[in-house]
Amino acid sequence: MTISITPIPGVPSIQPGNDLAALLLSSLDAAGLTLGAGDIVVVCQKVVSKAEGRIVDLNSVTPSTFARTLAAQTTGKDPRIVEVVLRETRRIVRMDRGHLITETGPGWICANAGVDESNSLAPHAVVLLPLDPDASAQRLRAAFERRARGGVAVLITDTFGRPWREGLVDFAIGVAGMNGILDLRGQHDLNGRELHHTVMAQADALAAAAGLVMRKGDGIPAALVRGYDFTPAEGSGRHLIRAAEFDLFR
Repeated sequence: MTISITPIPGVPSIQPGNDLAALLLSSLDAAGLTLGAGDIVVVCQKVVSKAEGRIVDLNSVTPSTFARTLAAQTTGKDPRIVEVVLRETRRIVRMDRGHLITETGPGWICANAGVDESNSLAPHAVVLLPLDPDASAQRLRAAFERRARGGVAVLITDTFGRPWREGLVDFAIGVAGMNGILDLRGQHDLNGRELHHTVMAQADALAAAAGLVMRKGDGIPAALVRGYDFTPAEGSGRHLIRAAEFDLFR
């Protein structure tokens, strides 16, 4: 199996209300890239969120007493940003040494509920995660499949930290057109032993690989992955969230 990962250049600065699918297809055309059946388009959540208007002007935010206290005692952040984080948070997982780890509405556990100050539209703006990344991926997939005239998968990604490991990695938070999980249980290893626990997070692996060509400072918000053999399926990023009863650290 040979897999290629090609950055999609020339995507303009995304504004609320833009047709993101049309802009990505236009950028593919300008770069001389075709879109075919079996391709995977990886898109960073930042441009999805911008197109969907998931942007907050901090000048419109009045922080609560709790947000002010938390900012002063724990995070050292602008209390208005802390207030936005709290509004996006279903549960605070951990507060320690300036870090705020939260669980979002869909169930993602990440720093600051995914609220991001980088590459926002203004110095006083922050970008939130998409409300429903799977639905966002499905909308992009529908537009791409009309062009490709066949099955295309879409991954929407964000950069997460990882317990026990240094460094950030792109994870898939929205999945359409393929399963996020590749379940190998019941198959056999080279010695003929049956696999009982091998469940691969293929969407996260693809997201991390694509992240190598989608660095924040390069202005590349999307990549085209070709050659990865996957089984077409509706897919969902939520399948990648470990259930509470199996999460020993929740």
